Amino acid sequence: MDSQRIESALKDQFVAQGHRIVFWNDPEREFEEILPELELDDVTLLRLDQVCGLEVKVRLELTDTRGRYLLYAPCEPPEVEQDWLLDVRLYSASFRADRASMMLNELGLTQQSLRLHLAERARFFTSRDRLERLKRLVNPTDNALDIDRKIIAVLAKSDQPEFFNVLIALFDALPEGQFDALPPAWEEMGKFGVQAAFWDLAGGQFGYQEGAPTLKNLLIRLLVSDLSHACRGPLPEGLKPLTLGRQGAANAVVCLAQWRDSSTRGPSYERLSAGVADAVKLTQHLGALEIEALAEVKTFLLVEQVIASRLRDRVLETAQSIKPQAVRAIAAHRQDGYWASRALPDTPHAPRRSLYAVYEALQTAADLFDLRNAHLGGLAQPNAQALLTAYTGGLYRFDQLYRQFCEAADYAESHDWDILKSLRKEVEQVYGAGFVAELALEWNKHLGTGLLGSWRIDGLPNQQTFFDREVGRVLAKGTDRRVFVIISDALRFEIAQELNGLLNGKYRFDANLSAQLGVLPSYTGLGMAALLPHQALDYDEGGTVRVDGLPCGSLEQRGRVLEAVQGVAVRAEVFMAMKKDEGRAFVKPYRVVYVYHDQVDAVGDKASTEGQTFGAVRKAINELCDLVSKIINSLNGNHLVITADHGFLFQETPPGETDKNTLASKPASTLLAKKRYLLGRNLPASDQAWHGTTAVTAGAGGGMEFWVPKGANRFHFVGGSRFVHGGAMPQEVVVPIIRVHHIKETGSAAKTRTRTVGVSVLGSNFKVTTNRCRFQLIQTEPVGERVKPVTLKVAIYDGADPVTNVETLTFDSPSTDMNQWKKTVSLTLEGRRFDSKKVFQLILRDTETGVEEARFDVTIDLAFINDF
Repeated sequence: MDSQRIESALKDQFVAQGHRIVFWNDPEREFEEILPELELDDVTLLRLDQVCGLEVKVRLELTDTRGRYLLYAPCEPPEVEQDWLLDVRLYSASFRADRASMMLNELGLTQQSLRLHLAERARFFTSRDRLERLKRLVNPTDNALDIDRKIIAVLAKSDQPEFFNVLIALFDALPEGQFDALPPAWEEMGKFGVQAAFWDLAGGQFGYQEGAPTLKNLLIRLLVSDLSHACRGPLPEGLKPLTLGRQGAANAVVCLAQWRDSSTRGPSYERLSAGVADAVKLTQHLGALEIEALAEVKTFLLVEQVIASRLRDRVLETAQSIKPQAVRAIAAHRQDGYWASRALPDTPHAPRRSLYAVYEALQTAADLFDLRNAHLGGLAQPNAQALLTAYTGGLYRFDQLYRQFCEAADYAESHDWDILKSLRKEVEQVYGAGFVAELALEWNKHLGTGLLGSWRIDGLPNQQTFFDREVGRVLAKGTDRRVFVIISDALRFEIAQELNGLLNGKYRFDANLSAQLGVLPSYTGLGMAALLPHQALDYDEGGTVRVDGLPCGSLEQRGRVLEAVQGVAVRAEVFMAMKKDEGRAFVKPYRVVYVYHDQVDAVGDKASTEGQTFGAVRKAINELCDLVSKIINSLNGNHLVITADHGFLFQETPPGETDKNTLASKPASTLLAKKRYLLGRNLPASDQAWHGTTAVTAGAGGGMEFWVPKGANRFHFVGGSRFVHGGAMPQEVVVPIIRVHHIKETGSAAKTRTRTVGVSVLGSNFKVTTNRCRFQLIQTEPVGERVKPVTLKVAIYDGADPVTNVETLTFDSPSTDMNQWKKTVSLTLEGRRFDSKKVFQLILRDTETGVEEARFDVTIDLAFINDF
């Protein structure tokens, strides 16, 4: 022990701890020689072997009552009866310079009995870095086992000395893919003599006792106990010998929950739990357990796979009498869980987004089957108006749910999750052979009874009147009015309905959706022309559409048409790339700004990419949200309209020969032939196609006529055949209009402010009397466009530390039935004693923001510590 270290320790006694008198007994006289080397400012050294006790006592208590003194004695303290300085010794400090005593003092420990224990750990203290890290963890009242636990924490590089954290740090340090290996700290624990203490701690916390304990066996018992605790049915016999006792199991649940909840160490849990699943041959034990028995289990990814597969089978088996709410309850609960949560990242052992997508697909499939069951009586309506009203009022959900299912299933399958293949076949059957085919039959009836001869439907304005209705009307109110029009190619009605809901979820946005009857044939050239300002539409000799005699096929040509109304045309990607000032300068000269967006049609209308249609839809929705936000928030746009040139038909299953129109050849006068329409002049009538004129269906001159297939058929399969438009199906000709207004008035704007739904806990005076406790939580209102879902982490806390597992719940019910607002959370207390007079807190915390949403006082009064 060098003089500098002793000097530092003594200064700490006098300066930091504020002692005036310090006794230093050195019975071995091993530090006598360094006394002259000590430099202690304003401290007087007195050797008790050279100055008599009475003289010292007089000096300290009469002559100099303020001076600081170091009283050195090269012997043990005298017996109490012989100690002249006993009274002084009692109000002063004691100092020893042997290594153990120095450590005792430096660590601030109060129990002198720990000197021997520290001496046995002497090798640990040879490193100043280890000592400094231990000092940050030690408390003055720590006992020997506490010291060893904190030494282990230092060796394991655990930020917290609690045993759960120490154990997690040790497991986290296991080499990648080496389930049977030992962490680097384990060898150091042996070198510094704390391995035995580790097993004592493991026995105390988890009741783990074996003749030859190993980390591998401990980990197996922790995870199997967690599985057993969460399982709502009998644990398979083959796993029972691998469980811990009741108190140990409770601590295992809390420990593993903390491990899974760690953003830095969660990945090691995923890796090691997979190793445990293999080691215990978990696959062969899960066969008899139903979904309900496994519903609360988060221990293993394999359990997640089993639940997802069995829920798929249940959806298929009960399709004719499906209860979507029951499917949603299971799927949403699993999406809140560890393995399918979008709040956590994907890792090699936790493909969360794929699993989330699987559950999304299962929910949308259940909703689709339920919608089909609600229309088993058919889609018959007395007239075309009634059928299209039914379509915009709810039948569009067939298209929307089909798209959402395919989007989720495509994502899962693109990441090698193919458990939805059998369900896909049923979904395709329900949508294609069911809804689309039946809708085509019903719609054909109305097309064949005079609708093509008038192309007018009450309550559904024609697309060619768009500009006058939606733009000209606003411009007429004042010369200071400016209108933005976003035209998204192939944005069909069901997509616009989803987009409308998203826009209404934005602050100061007010969006409303309606529809117009698209031109026929429903193709881009004619649809785009119909949306431009015009006095007349017509076709030239070659079959090209013109607006007031001007061509309008390109962006530049449409811009020249718009010049007549002080307007401009711009591509969406160019427009979005403009900075705020640049964008304001660009629109300033114009009263009408047409923004052309092409995402869905650009992808779907190519044979090489048509399979990505639904992915393009998702991208289009996101881009349109961004476009609207830019126009309103950056460019002060007050009047904004979103519409499309036409819709589309799409199925993931390629059409077969039965979907091909029986038309043998096209008429000689055909000018343009596509999969869903023919254009020409003087076309003959045909039993295989609907025949009409664009003068009627689009108000276009030039004597142009058309054929469109009956139903959803194609004339031919050249090029892409799954994504089509041009025909007369409702999905193609019901063209959406979304009007978006920027609300500036303070009172009105406040109504558009979005918030997360409130959540409370049912009951009062919460008292926990068993280690397993349940709380019923309820959202305070339905979720809607302005009231957003919230995902909460829930646990009981002692100050900042959880004393239970942390569970995640999402509250997202749009129902007006309050029974649908309730969710139950099950929490497990640590297996230890709790002060029944102490107040703990049940805390609800937003998982996204970390903001505490609510807290409730809880008392814990356990009759038995292991009471389950």
